[in-house]
Order: sequence, then structure tokens, then C-alpha cells
Amino acid sequence: MSEEFRNLAIIAHVDHGKTTLVDAMFKQSGLFRNNQQLDTCAMDYNELERERGITILAKCTSFVWNGIKLNIVDTPGHADFGGEVERILGMVEGVLLLTDASEGPMPQTKFVLTKALALGLRPIVVINKVDKHDARPHEVTDEIFDLFVALGATEKQLDFPIIFASGRNGWAVKNPDDERKDLNPLLETIVSHISPPKIEKDAPFRMSITMLEYDQYLGRVLTGKILAGNITVNSQVHAIRGENKTVERARLTKLLSFEGLKRIPVEHAECGDIVAVAGLQIATVADTIAAPEVKTAVKTPPIDPPTLSVVFSANDSPLAGKEGKKVTSRIIWDRLVREAEGNISVSVKKAEEQDCFEVAGRGELQLGVLIETMRREGFELSVSRPKVLCKTDANGKKTEPTEELYGDVDDDFTGIVVEKSTMRKGSLFDMRPSGAGKTRLKFLIPTRGLIGYYGEFLTDTRGTGIMSRSFAGYELHKGNIEGRTRGVLVSNCSGNAVPYALFFLEERGTLFINPGDPVYEGMIIGEHCKSNDLDVNPTKTKQLTNVRASGKDDNIKLSPPRTISLEQALSYIQDDELVEITPGSLRLRKRYLDQITRRKMNRLEQ
Repeated sequence: MSEEFRNLAIIAHVDHGKTTLVDAMFKQSGLFRNNQQLDTCAMDYNELERERGITILAKCTSFVWNGIKLNIVDTPGHADFGGEVERILGMVEGVLLLTDASEGPMPQTKFVLTKALALGLRPIVVINKVDKHDARPHEVTDEIFDLFVALGATEKQLDFPIIFASGRNGWAVKNPDDERKDLNPLLETIVSHISPPKIEKDAPFRMSITMLEYDQYLGRVLTGKILAGNITVNSQVHAIRGENKTVERARLTKLLSFEGLKRIPVEHAECGDIVAVAGLQIATVADTIAAPEVKTAVKTPPIDPPTLSVVFSANDSPLAGKEGKKVTSRIIWDRLVREAEGNISVSVKKAEEQDCFEVAGRGELQLGVLIETMRREGFELSVSRPKVLCKTDANGKKTEPTEELYGDVDDDFTGIVVEKSTMRKGSLFDMRPSGAGKTRLKFLIPTRGLIGYYGEFLTDTRGTGIMSRSFAGYELHKGNIEGRTRGVLVSNCSGNAVPYALFFLEERGTLFINPGDPVYEGMIIGEHCKSNDLDVNPTKTKQLTNVRASGKDDNIKLSPPRTISLEQALSYIQDDELVEITPGSLRLRKRYLDQITRRKMNRLEQ
């Protein structure tokens, strides 16, 4: 056994303070100078992570404390990125389970803890944010213990240490009355409670891949834990997959160790350490990199399946190619395949329609992040409405994915949230006060009932509600859920929108476009005030005569158009509509742009 390493993951529900706690560890480990400027949530260095304020990708970091190297993996807290959590738990010996001292255990807390306990890991429970005015650390401790029991934790796992902390202020204590000074009590608990990695120092080199990244200089970079033996740069290795099949033989061109926020090139790495390697072109997540004499792959636990899918296709609108450079279906397919290689909770396959690709993931947010990332990389594409992936049970009946939905809402908004959730086939199974004039609601609801609900939930609760969800399993199909009740305004011509035309269209519904915006036939420019679709002309100009008016025309004043985010657009469209996504624009359109073709296809579908 080696006393030189401790490998641990930080797991928690979204916004419970994982990344902020890592920031505090960085500052107190001596990794940075006292006067060095360190960004808040330094581990969230991805552009989308900083914009959305959430962790999307699992990331490795490390620092040395009292002569022991601590390899720490910061994980996402949102249910849609649960695959990122599942795959990295296999390369750590322990976890820090963070829980907000006010909110207590939430859906994702239950999800990540279930995975950790199933792997036999012994968590360290950290009650974070205990300095909040509404903190209830002792009640939350009891709730966590009840959760451990409900999930079937062993006696050894139930004997977990408890640390009370404030990641933002950089202190941790073993008892609430202790002096609040620094994070040493937490770091001491990590070293004493988490076992060092098991060492097979004299065995042949073996490493399981858990993360895949692309570097513009190194190419494919594979990250994992060395399970046996040692490795040096330029060593000859091979990649083993599935049924012990060798998929690639290569030489390691680069060996990287983690130090703070950086990857440092090293010549040699020892068993038990978490490292990144470069030089392999085919090996991917869940494969095993090993010395040539090793013939058996390392077994990896199965990952929960995707529950939602959308269809990607090349943008074929009249405005295609004006903003993006990556527009062909071949380039889109290559990018999706590369995403599926590194993100094991995403799957891609070619759809029945030509040049269309079905992309399946865990939820709207995960698919939305993928689409937004591709958009910023210069892709142009069209995306369909999300659909749930149903199954058939042993009796031949249709089943669908369901979610546990948690809502913390002000007491005044309880009624509307229960009503809206019930309309979406949700079943209320728990309702209790959570303090400070709030009520915690728990529902079991079909995944398809949650498509597009988050924005509506925020509107109904005046922005004060907190909604969380977690995959619960498959249940019998709940029947039809009422969708959009209003039709849309569809442009019947191409050109630029004219204020004069938009002024008269405002009485027909809510507009999505500004004057001067380019439009084309089949493009959706607004929401109709009635249930049917309406073809309109947004480019119509005022007819002028040679008779001079006695006074000036009145200035045209238009209401601001309704802006729609990417996730809102995906949930708004119907089956016969698409979202056109380009680097600079987001447009809604009909699947068939020609008016006559649309009517013909509607008759055939009826």
C-alpha cells in the first residue's frame, strides 16, 4: 500500500458548493501565492460553465498537502450530466458528499450517493454553507443518515465522518462549536478516512480510461487511473475493448500529471496516480490501455441509458451558409461521433431520413449544451423537437422514463405548481413545509411532461422557486399530455421584415422578429393568438401614390419581440417544425418550407 496518493471525487447536488470548496483548497494548499489573483470557481473554466454558473464537465486537479498528493475530481451537480459522475467514480477510493445546510439532500444527492455506495465507496459527509441564516445542520445530518439507510448502505458506510464547512469563507470544523479557522480538519479527515490506492507495483502496466479530451497540440488526450505497474514516456502499449479485443497499438508520446489547474508533462508515473496520456488515435472512454503482455480488459460498470433524443440535420433554409462555415451533413456527423466518444451518456446514430442523425442524451440541458457548443464552433444545423425514448415491458406494454421532481416554492405558489404538474401527468407523493415560508413538493412525473416546464415554473413562482429532478426509472405510459395550444405565424415570402407589415401583424399574435430581420417562406415569425397556423406576409410595404398627403404619416411603434432561448425553442416547436441554429441566429421554421407541400403532408398524416 502506498501512502503517497489519495484519489477522491466531490459529489453533490447542483449549486451546493463543490467548485467553491475546491477554490478554498487551492488557496490554502500553497499552490498559489498569497497575493495571486484566483478566479471564483476556477475549475469552471469552460465558457458555457461560466455563463450558466454550473459545472458541465468533470475535471481533475491535484495538490500536495503534508507530503501527500491529493487527486481531486470536481463533478457536475445537474442530473443531465450524471454520466460525467458515473464514469469517474471508478477511479477514486473515496468521495466528499456535499450537502447544503439549508436545502438538505436533493434529487441529485440521492443519485450520486447511490452510485458511490454501489461501488463500495465510503463517503465523507460535508455539511456546507452552515453560515447561512436559514442553515439547519443537525436536521440535515439526520436527513442524510436516513438517506444512507434508505439506499442500503452497509454498516461500514453508515459510519461516515461529518464535517461542517463554509467553502466560500474557507473553513471547516468537526464540531459546530470548534474554532472556525481553515480547512485543515477536512484535509486531515480525507487523509485518515480515504484509503490509499491499492498498488500492484510489479504487475504489467494497466490503466482504465475515464475521460477523453481534444487538445489542439496533442490531439486526443485520455485520462484515467493507473491500476497496475508504472509507465514512462514512449512506452509501447495497446488498447483493449469489451471482449478483450485489441483495437489499437501505439506509443505514448506524452504523459501528463495534474497540478492545480494545469497539466504538467512528466517522464514517469506510478501506480495509483491519475494521469493523462496522448498518442492513441482509436482508444476511447471505458477502454483499457495496457502493456503488450496484458490481454484482459478492466471491467467497467454499466451507465444509465439516455432518456431523450433529437434529430440533427444540415441546415437547408434559404439563409444556410451565411453565418457558419461547417454546414455539410458529413462534418456534422463527424462532430457528433467525436462527442459520443468522449461523452458516454450521449449516443448517436443515423436516422431513417437521409442526412439526419438521432442524438440521445439525459435531458434538455445536456442536449442544449451540445447544440450551443457546436453553434459556437461554427456549425449550422436544424434540430427537431425532443422525444422521449420509450421501451416495452415483459407484458408487451409501453413504458416511458419518469423523473422525481422536487420543487421548493413559496407557500403562495403551491397551488399553481401542483396544478401545472398534475396537468403534465405528475403525481404528488410528498408535500411538507421547508421553513422560511416555503413548501417542498415531490412529484413522480414523465420525462416528456418536463420538456419546456422549467421556464413556465419560474414564471409561475415569480422567479423564486427552485426546481430539481432526477431519473427514477421506467413506468407504464401515462397517456397524452396536452402540448402547445396556439398556432404560429408563418412567413409566406422571402425578404426583410418591414415595420409597416409587422404593425398590422401584432394584432394577430406575438412576434419573434425585429424590423429588418431576414425572413423566408416557411419561417415562423410569431405566435398566433388562435389555435391554427396562419400564413402572413411580413415584407409587405405601404402602397404609395403620387397624391401628396396633407400631413406626415404617424410613426410606427412596435412592441418588443418575444425572445426565445435555445432550450425554450426546442420545447416550443411541434413535430412538423424545426429550430434553425447558426453561429449568430436562432430561428424557428416549418419542416416543409413550401406552403403547398405542408398542406399535402398534413393531409397524408391525418
